[in-house]
Amino acid sequence: MKKTLIALVFCFYSLYATAQSGYEITINLKNCNDSLAYLTFYRFDKTLIKDTCTTIKNGKIVFKGKEKLEKGIYSLVSQQKTILFDFFIDDDTQKLELSSEIGMNITKELTASNSKRENDFFSYLNYIAQQNKEFLDLKQKTLLKNKKDTLALAEKQNEFERRIMDYEEDFIIRNKGSLIADVLNLKTEKILKNVPKASNGRPDSLMVYKYYKTHYWDNVDFKDDAIMRNPFFSNKLNKYFDKVVVTHPDSVSVEIDRILAKTVTGSLLYKLMLANFTYTYETSKIMGFDKVFVHVVDTYFKTGKANGIYDDEEVVQKIIKRADKIRPLLIGAVAQDLMMIKADDFSKMKAMGFENAKNSEEMTKVFYANVNEVNKMWVKLSDVKADYTILVFWDVDCGHCQKEIPKLLDAYNELLKEKKNVKVYSVYMQHEGEKYLKYIADNKLPWINVYDGAHYNNAIEKYDVYSTPVIYILDKNKVIKAKRIDADKVTTIIKAIELENKK
Repeated sequence: MKKTLIALVFCFYSLYATAQSGYEITINLKNCNDSLAYLTFYRFDKTLIKDTCTTIKNGKIVFKGKEKLEKGIYSLVSQQKTILFDFFIDDDTQKLELSSEIGMNITKELTASNSKRENDFFSYLNYIAQQNKEFLDLKQKTLLKNKKDTLALAEKQNEFERRIMDYEEDFIIRNKGSLIADVLNLKTEKILKNVPKASNGRPDSLMVYKYYKTHYWDNVDFKDDAIMRNPFFSNKLNKYFDKVVVTHPDSVSVEIDRILAKTVTGSLLYKLMLANFTYTYETSKIMGFDKVFVHVVDTYFKTGKANGIYDDEEVVQKIIKRADKIRPLLIGAVAQDLMMIKADDFSKMKAMGFENAKNSEEMTKVFYANVNEVNKMWVKLSDVKADYTILVFWDVDCGHCQKEIPKLLDAYNELLKEKKNVKVYSVYMQHEGEKYLKYIADNKLPWINVYDGAHYNNAIEKYDVYSTPVIYILDKNKVIKAKRIDADKVTTIIKAIELENKK
């Protein structure tokens, strides 16, 4: 009898556990003619398919699985891959029944038969949609005849925005502790409402900024991966680093470390953010921000803190190799020395046999057979004496170079007219000496015109010259002050450097 009772208890427990596991999302969609639909979810900066229903009958769509859905914002997506509406899933909505109708009123008619909070969320969506519609209607009806009309419309827009903000704040307070409150918290802006006056009598913009930055991430739980399963988190993160953090590589590096420290190391959120930072700053178009990429690699990849981000270890090693390659080229680093041959000495190098060598072994033999003579011919970058050295790598046959080199010549001449102590160390990246000499003569390039005649430098690797032209600006100590710039920016940048030095 006792054994039977225990068995029954165990059986009921198993049935209860089964009932609590898994998910079942039932959607009754009037006038739906699709034969299939998708259940998708947001994850960081992507939308992914979680489930597919291929048995739609009379508009009834069912998504069902044995394991619970991860908390986040999900979408019903049509057969035509169009998002029909969003809803949220948390621990209390794994079994969810929704209903609506296809058409313009799909969101307006959307209801959940078994979740009050889900309905509150739908009411929120409808309120926002209604406010936006009312403002657009007002805007279309308003004739802007003068500045007064424009200011009046702007004030009306501010009223609508304040109304929405108040509604959202109230919604978050009423639903505090819930997933949907956390999601909408990401969407709301933390703005200082009562702005004090600065010493000049105007609103204190610095105080506004400090408040905004300090409270930007209020109530955001980075230890919960659910915080990224919505359409707001990724945009909020990008905005923080693009517009809130001071635009300087050191400031950005500090903030990356601070944000990642808030997460659980090795969590999915940690991995996706780290991967995002790695890609963003490796490919950044802002000069000098490759320093952030190097910081990320040194701090996380080289220490093992990036384990698991990429399945392929070869990818990790490529990232580390890339950082090691550009580290000596960071703004503020002393430029690596180059030992080149003057373009005028091309005939001498050709006579020695350098142009006829077919492989590295033959090249080495030619070099050592003429090493004493070659040593007298080096033109070192480090030996150039100037307040500013413009280091340019280019190719005579490069179409872009043919546009940029004349611009660089104009910039150089302009700087000379302004009595700037500047020189150009011009590196031809090929070995067709006759062609190089002809271009120099035809275009009257009064520069230090050199090329790697002894095949000694491997400038492609040393200066990361994967395309041409590439222009660097070095100061009198050969410290890199600017790099990978357009020729028409050279004059402006040198003048900016001089102003900075005067401070």
